[in-house]
Formats: sequence, structure tokens, C-alpha cells
Amino acid sequence: MVPSSPRALFLLLLILACPEPRASQNCLSKQQLLSAIRQLQQLLKGQETRFAEGIRHMKSRLAALQNSVSRVAPDAPPVSCPALNAPADGRKFGSKYLVDHEVHFACNPGFQLVGPSSVVCLPNGTWTGEQPRCRDVDECVGLQPVCPQGTTCINTGGSFQCVSPECPEGSGNVSYVKTSPFQCERNPCPMDSRPCRHLPKTISFHYLSLPSNLKTPITLFRMATASAPGRAGPNSLRFGIVGGNSRGHFVMQRSDRQTGELILVQTLAGPQTLEVDVDMSEYLDRSFQANHVSKVTIFVSPYDF
Repeated sequence: MVPSSPRALFLLLLILACPEPRASQNCLSKQQLLSAIRQLQQLLKGQETRFAEGIRHMKSRLAALQNSVSRVAPDAPPVSCPALNAPADGRKFGSKYLVDHEVHFACNPGFQLVGPSSVVCLPNGTWTGEQPRCRDVDECVGLQPVCPQGTTCINTGGSFQCVSPECPEGSGNVSYVKTSPFQCERNPCPMDSRPCRHLPKTISFHYLSLPSNLKTPITLFRMATASAPGRAGPNSLRFGIVGGNSRGHFVMQRSDRQTGELILVQTLAGPQTLEVDVDMSEYLDRSFQANHVSKVTIFVSPYDF
């Protein structure tokens, strides 16, 4: 019987096939050799068919796996935390908001950081702390004086100013005396001196600190009168701007019968210092009684806060 193994058939053909069929009785006959070749061909054909089926099965499995993976939901985007801005009058260091990334904060000179100086993005999409802010440092309340003796410290946005308001110098029979650090009063006028009575009876000094680019219009200062006990007060008041370097940034208007308001009507960009003198004149039965001047100095900060 002819062996069925392809390896055995192949070896048998090598051993028994003779170049000269009549050289030995052990050589296969022509019919036997052709039969063995046909069996080997059929066997190889079967092997080829099974191999092709295996390849087709493997391709089918791969296609099914590819379809299964394609139907799976896409990968979730990486977790990130909300964007952070630099605090007003401060700076921010760091622009990546993914998990484990840090963002650092610092304030400009003259300001103090309130809140954490650093925050880290957590896996749940939140920061380890709240967004900090920068607070103005009030240099005027420190243990050590920052202004020379005889001057007064005025806190401003990110800095301070040293001021020393002075009363007007006396002239003729008109003179002023300082009744408080921020107010001067005119000494009594001679009975026959009409010009003296038309000069300000009181001069007060006021200092305001404003942020840059403040939204307008906005009321900055109010001026009112009050009657002394037992004395009839004026029944008419007039308010106006009588001096300074405001260049049309302000208007003065009455808010009620006894009060006038200084209103900022133009946006101011800092840093700059403006002065505006506001006058309030008192009348009793249309007769002039006295006037009072408020000298308002405005320090505009370079910061928008």
C-alpha cells in the first residue's frame, strides 16, 4: 500500500524513482510512480485547501474584531479644570489646566495676595483652592510712619501719598486759621469790608483715591449745609466748580435742597492727580450770607480695581 503521508511519499519517490527503470528490480514501475505522484498531488491540494480555509477564517475573525472595536465609544477627553485668570493687580503663571498641572499667582507691588499662591488641578476637574485676589496694602496703617512729620498719609490704589494742606496766606484784613488738619476758617471780617465777606468762610480739603477707567457717570463727593442750633439757616444754596485742573471731567449739580454733588462724567486713566474746587454759596431771602469752598484732590491709580 502506498504511504499516505506527504513526507513519506516524497522520500519514497526520491529513493525508489530510478533514472533507468530497468536498472533494478526494486525501482517502482511507471504506473506505480505515476499513482504515487497523483496521490501526492491530491494530498498537497487538500493541504492547500485547508490552509486557504484557515486564512479565510483568520480574516473573518480579524474583521469581526475590528467591527467590535469600532462600535465601542470613543475615548473620553482628558480631564481638565476651568480656566483661571490673573487676579486684578496681579499675575498668573501657568496656562495648562489638565490633571496634576499647577497654576501660580503673585500680586503687583503695593498689593497683598488673599488666597492660595498655587492651585493644582484634581482628577475630578476642580482646583485645590479658590481663585485668589490681590488686596491693596494700606501703607498708612503700618507701625512705622511712611510720611515725613507734619504731613498726612493718604492711602491710594497700590501706593500712598503724603499731603500737607495749607491755609491761604493772609492779605490785608483777610486771614485764615487752621481749625483741623483738613480745614481752614476765615477770621471775622471788619464790619465795613464787603470783599472780605465774599471770600470763602471755610476751606476744607478732601482726598479721594480712584481706580483707573472707572465707569461714569458716578458721584464722588457731596457738599451740604447745616444750621447752627438756634439760628435760621439759609433758604437758598448755589453750587459750582470754581477752580482746579479738572478740564471738564466733572459737573456739580444739586441732589436736593441742601446738598450738591460732584459727579465724574469722563473716564479717567491713571496714574494722574486731579484737583477740583467746589463752591457752596448761602443765601437768606436772596441776600448773600457766606460761601464755603471744598478743595478736592483725586489720585487716580494706574490699576483697574
